[in-house]
Amino acid sequence: MTRLPPLKVNDPGDFGRVGLVIGGQSAEREVSLRGGKDVGAALGRNGVDYSVHDGALELFDAIGRGEVDRVFNLLHGPDGEDGSLQGALQLMKIPVTGADLASSALSMDKVRSKWVWERNGILTPPFEWFMPGEKDFGRALENFGLPLFVKPAGLGSSIGISRVEHEQELAGAVDLARSYGKAVIIEREIQGKEYFAGVLGREGLPLIRVEPANDFYDYEAKYESDETRYFCPCGLEQDAEASLIERSLQAYDLLGVSGWGRVDFILDQTGQAWFLEVNTTPGMTDHSLVPQAAAQIGVGFDELVWRILETSL
Repeated sequence: MTRLPPLKVNDPGDFGRVGLVIGGQSAEREVSLRGGKDVGAALGRNGVDYSVHDGALELFDAIGRGEVDRVFNLLHGPDGEDGSLQGALQLMKIPVTGADLASSALSMDKVRSKWVWERNGILTPPFEWFMPGEKDFGRALENFGLPLFVKPAGLGSSIGISRVEHEQELAGAVDLARSYGKAVIIEREIQGKEYFAGVLGREGLPLIRVEPANDFYDYEAKYESDETRYFCPCGLEQDAEASLIERSLQAYDLLGVSGWGRVDFILDQTGQAWFLEVNTTPGMTDHSLVPQAAAQIGVGFDELVWRILETSL
């Protein structure tokens, strides 16, 4: 069983005044608001002096008034996970939870994060990258066949992702992805089971295996469906799970991520792991995976929130 190190601090006063930033304007706004409600309640139960701010600009105003000493970041997608917020706070000398500017930007960029993994021996599904304006997707069909996945190149929570089974569906899937960002990737489908490795500090949490009722673990399956099935313990042998957690930490480290996060991968029928992405600010809703994995080792939600806040120290 994973053993987390002792808490760094025990006095909530050591955190000073915490600004919890949620919401924002990205397509993942609703996920952030839902998680922020639960995180705010946990901060209160932990005795932390905190305030809630909807979006980065509202947070910056509070910092300018001298009302915030550190930030608990729960913004998802652009602004919160692409390095923008981290860079601004770095200039202001305000500590923030989670990954820094460079690792946030790299992890948010599916194309460049895949390049890093490919250069360092981490398997990731083969893909083709299409810049804004490109319309000839024939090479993806030739290289990967069907079915395949179409994704925005810089977004999370499975927003804008389509599984394409028929060639005539491809143009519509690309249009959907481009409605969230002009650059898209078209990726070969890997047949297998979906696993998720939460990371807290330098420790990998127990793996979670997910079985969605839909074709894949999309937005509805993640945040709305009560039919999605979660398995933790994940059902793998102990040695196999430990090996996959270690591999997930390697994928995490190669992108320079620190603090906390979640590594997503597919385990194919031969037992090979194919890595999809690293999420540097995972969801914290009642359906979210990191809280479920933490609970498996006896870390309740309030302690999890405390430990995430400690990543800003």
